[in-house]
Amino acid sequence: MKILNTLTGSKDEFVPLHEGVVNMYVCGPTVYNYIHIGNTRPLCVFDTLRRYFEYIGYKVNYVQNFTDIDDKLINRANEENTTVPALAEKYIAEYKKDAEGLNVRPATVHPRATENIDNIIALITALEEKGYAYAVNGDVYFRTKKFNEYGKLSHQPLEELEAGARINVSEQKEDPMDFALWKAAKEGEPFWESPWGKGRPGWHIECSAMAKSILGETIDLHCGGQDLIFPHHENEIAQSECANGTCFSRYWMHNGYINIDNRKMSKSLGNFFTAREIGEAYGYEPIRYIMVSSHYRSPVNYSTEIIEQAKAALDRLYTCRDNLKFALGHAEEKDAADLIAKLSEYEKQFRDAMDDDFNTADALAAVFELVREINSNVVGTTPAKAYVEAASELFEKLVDVLGLLYERKSENNLDAEIEALIAERQEARKNRDFARADAIRDELKAQGIILEDTPQGVKWHRA
Repeated sequence: MKILNTLTGSKDEFVPLHEGVVNMYVCGPTVYNYIHIGNTRPLCVFDTLRRYFEYIGYKVNYVQNFTDIDDKLINRANEENTTVPALAEKYIAEYKKDAEGLNVRPATVHPRATENIDNIIALITALEEKGYAYAVNGDVYFRTKKFNEYGKLSHQPLEELEAGARINVSEQKEDPMDFALWKAAKEGEPFWESPWGKGRPGWHIECSAMAKSILGETIDLHCGGQDLIFPHHENEIAQSECANGTCFSRYWMHNGYINIDNRKMSKSLGNFFTAREIGEAYGYEPIRYIMVSSHYRSPVNYSTEIIEQAKAALDRLYTCRDNLKFALGHAEEKDAADLIAKLSEYEKQFRDAMDDDFNTADALAAVFELVREINSNVVGTTPAKAYVEAASELFEKLVDVLGLLYERKSENNLDAEIEALIAERQEARKNRDFARADAIRDELKAQGIILEDTPQGVKWHRA
């Protein structure tokens, strides 16, 4: 598998440090509000990457943090007249609801910044002892220019970063580009005791400390949104490599931005949407479909038209599943070796796409080619049972890697009731009780169940 490594700027063969194991860290949310539609992209993209790693045989240690202490949480807690811990608990719970709606699997570990204060202090202490950090009046700063490789992730010289960055210049800093590792406590703010007095961690140091404590000094892969390349991930590299004296992450992947109706999402433009708002209006699954239907590095446009297109595409996939289920009910025991062998061509297309810089767009195209192949062999005919079983297994395996076709699984408990009514309708038709047969059809239609009489029997699907 090759990925476009942000660090090198080239497609690199992905080879983890430990055979058969991938240690990856994905930057998680700052839990002061509901996640917005832009936040859903790294959630869905890197959950899919994790699924693909597992599909090709890796054990994945997937770490995604919660930033539960930050200026945003402090300000929001004051606005809501609550405490920072209570606010964080509230929005971690809301995040989990949205993540479940998007079919994002829980991380192997979800560390919280506030649970890693000792690890954070230890990392800052190491930086201070090596001369990379300095304390001033309870604040601790990182000496950016002491790290000669600063800017290697964003591929810009320090002078350009310094000119282009929005820097809050503090008279306490030795240099405007230095950034905070530890912040002295202000009146009324949460704080922890430290060698520099009462205070709290800066944002950048949290991920460095949590990644090290869980995955070690060098990790395989660090992921996040494109907006995190500078300064957040650039600062993580500087802190970690100066403190530990070794490479922090060997590979870096960053997803592209999301636009709303071809415009940048902004509260001031009135086009800011939370995942909850869209999920409640259209379901979460179309959101996930949109996120995996484009290459992860390409910008994605969200609009109501695009979400309706996603719903239509999902219906095609669900129909294929229904066709396979129906076909299995009347399949026969007969040879289908050639057809079964052809299925491997579609799996190869899928894998080739995913192995080429995680191209989910082309992988999804391979799934739809598989759908056309399946439908041509099972609809309106009596297929071989072995083929239906093999096709169903491959279809389910590939859509599961993409994290799709999960919203309607919760409806499966209705299937037995529906099948019973269909059987009753068939019996009524056999007994020429057409009034009862029509009544059952109408009853099912009112429930959104459409019946189709075919030579192979009665098919049904949800409208």
